Amino acid sequence: MDLNQVLIEVRDMADSLEFYEKLGLKLIVSAETYARFELPSGAATFSILLSDDPTPGGSVLYFEVDDVDGSFAALCERGITFDSTPADQHYRWRTATFRDPAGNKL
Repeated sequence: MDLNQVLIEVRDMADSLEFYEKLGLKLIVSAETYARFELPSGAATFSILLSDDPTPGGSVLYFEVDDVDGSFAALCERGITFDSTPADQHYRWRTATFRDPAGNKL
């Protein structure tokens, strides 16, 4: 399993794009309400999502596995409760979501 990306909500897309580019992140995906950055080193990426009401602590961690359905089944057997079952997303990923004990979305 690898850390794929971290996503946070932002209130102002233009200001956020400028800020993260100043930090040295390379913009690799840009849309009206979403942007994704490549970090200077490492395989993980960082994303921002436009929101009218960003929720502090509303970050999402994305872990990448070779077999979403198999990992889903194995984690269910270990007692992990999921918010959603594996499903193909419009952005071409297959995902399943769950939360850690503190309520953080994974």
